[in-house]
Amino acid sequence: MKKKLQGFIILTVLSILIAGCGNGGDKDTITVSGKMWTEQFILTQMMAELLKEKTDLDIKVEEGLGEVSILTPALEKGDIDVYVEYTGTGLEAVLKEQAKEGASADEILSQVRKGYEKKFDVTWLKPLGFENTYTLAYTGNQDFDAKTFSDIVPLSKDLSFGAPHQFYEREGDGYDAFSEAYGFEFKEKKSFDPNIMYEAVKNGDVDIIPAFTTDGRIQRYKLKTTEDDKGFFPPYDAAPIIRQEVLKEHPEVKKVLNELAGKISEEEMSEMNAKVDMDKQDPKDVAREFLISKGLIKK
Repeated sequence: MKKKLQGFIILTVLSILIAGCGNGGDKDTITVSGKMWTEQFILTQMMAELLKEKTDLDIKVEEGLGEVSILTPALEKGDIDVYVEYTGTGLEAVLKEQAKEGASADEILSQVRKGYEKKFDVTWLKPLGFENTYTLAYTGNQDFDAKTFSDIVPLSKDLSFGAPHQFYEREGDGYDAFSEAYGFEFKEKKSFDPNIMYEAVKNGDVDIIPAFTTDGRIQRYKLKTTEDDKGFFPPYDAAPIIRQEVLKEHPEVKKVLNELAGKISEEEMSEMNAKVDMDKQDPKDVAREFLISKGLIKK
């Protein structure tokens, strides 16, 4: 009986210790996370390095955790605390809402902020200064010269389209809604890792890709881009989103992360992405170099 009691006590203590290893058991640990592509790797490291420099908190990095289908539940559960999201994605892919016709970027930010606070107890901080939206991109050796998405519609039956797997699955601003809005009928659809699709279009494995406007490979590969002339995609302003519980416990986190507000231009983000994708620099090094250049952390 004594041995059983001792065993029970040991198991109980172990259970408590294991439970305390999670983020929910340590209120002084902030877990910074992000999606599985270059820009997100850089922004994850950027927030982490800034918080390390300017707070006394323990900062944990969960780099490349996944897309919104993984990150949103992780925020709700408290498995992660903060990551950078894009307003259009939050609005349509997560909240399943539509932007009002003619809504400004600020109005959409307000809409997603209210929605996230009510539904997830998560809030949006100030935008970082750049938008990362979609452009249909193709190589200059194609036998057409399209300026807008609509220009590609009559050509689509002879073209192949390659996109990340998640783009085909997303509702609201994903492939099905996008192709229906414009009337695309691509002869073939291919699925690529987000970091591979640029190589695929450059090498001729696919004709058209939904490129991200801040991706440095657009310029480096001399890809041609087109305009969303029907305004199908909403604004995609990048901003940190964070659990409100964290802000209540550590209000200094909001102040620190908001130091990034308006600091990153589209050109600067594009160049940082190129440094990682093309020049093979480490995302953490690129993030630190940027923070130092802006006087936000010391060398």
